Amino acid sequence: MPGSGWQPLRRGTSAEPFARLARAHSLSSAGDTLVAIGLAGSLFFSISPDAARTRVALYLVLTMAPFAVVAPFLGPMVDRKRGGRRQMVVASLALRCVLCLLMADHVDGLLLFPLAFATLVLGKAYGVARASLVPALVADEKGLVQANAKLTLVSGVVGFVASLPGVALLQLGAAWVLLLAAVVFGAGAVLALQIPAARPSPPRTSEEKAELRGANVLLAASAMAVLRATAGFLAFLLAFSLRKEDAPAWWFGVILAASAVGALLGAAIAPPLRRWVREERILLGSLIVVSIASVAAVQIGGRLAAAMLAGFVGIAASAGRLCFDAIVQRDAPEADHARSFARFETRFQLAWVLGAIVPVAWTMPRSYGYVTIAVVTTVAAATYLTGRRLPWAR
Repeated sequence: MPGSGWQPLRRGTSAEPFARLARAHSLSSAGDTLVAIGLAGSLFFSISPDAARTRVALYLVLTMAPFAVVAPFLGPMVDRKRGGRRQMVVASLALRCVLCLLMADHVDGLLLFPLAFATLVLGKAYGVARASLVPALVADEKGLVQANAKLTLVSGVVGFVASLPGVALLQLGAAWVLLLAAVVFGAGAVLALQIPAARPSPPRTSEEKAELRGANVLLAASAMAVLRATAGFLAFLLAFSLRKEDAPAWWFGVILAASAVGALLGAAIAPPLRRWVREERILLGSLIVVSIASVAAVQIGGRLAAAMLAGFVGIAASAGRLCFDAIVQRDAPEADHARSFARFETRFQLAWVLGAIVPVAWTMPRSYGYVTIAVVTTVAAATYLTGRRLPWAR
């Protein structure tokens, strides 16, 4: 189709180039998991709840900073440079290897924070480059959801596997976890060298600029932003409510496990659903599922209801994100893939932070939080459905 944003790297592309990306992505996900484990203790569990709120609020603000770099600078650079997407994947993994070595040496010093910030920037740059590489390595636009799902499943499984030695090494000290992360990122950089480079992007046209800002993409982005805000809100609502109740530490693990399993289920469910319905309907269904699950959680109550809701939010956010990525990969101009992913990821991270900051700043019962989620997602679903029915959105 003329002006279509999706085009494969070459007709008849085999699965091997995508498999190479998947292998590198698995190690990137494992490294991110290890870094998160290595840094988590000093942010939340080792201090009082009141001090944790202050530190977590500061952390949430700092998570927005990498996007100030990724969106205006790295996205356009990756799009314009020949082979820039693959080079960014390789460079991100290699530089995170170096930064983990430095963090291991300064785990108790002030230098840890700028090093962690740089790691976040490189992680987001990797995500942008990886997402913009996918359509060049997939031979059919109907396979975009399945390709994105495979990467999500790989990320979830490998992240879980990596957490086992990560938690074990944490007993010896965070530095050991960061050293293991450095080894994993280094291996990922070596594997990423085998990913084929996509051809240079064609110049943007004024018609493509209008397409990028098309109603379909913007409506999908708004729905996805609500899902991301809901995930951030629920994560910190449950974290602080469990701490206030002096819940055993294993309950935090139950909640995290439910969310992780939900994300894997969402990645597994989305591809077969795509064979029957378009991505937009799956995204709408994700909002409706969260709304219904929130109402059920209010009725059931207790910690099991919290774990149940975390699982359903994980399913919805995962399936919704796979479909949103496919919409952008399908409809956005090829010349703007990295730029558009960077821009939308910035908005989603802002939504996640805004959602998370509410239960961090204000203490509220879990039931009030569940009602808030139900109301917001119901309104978002109605708005998305109405917008999709308007003539200019078709």
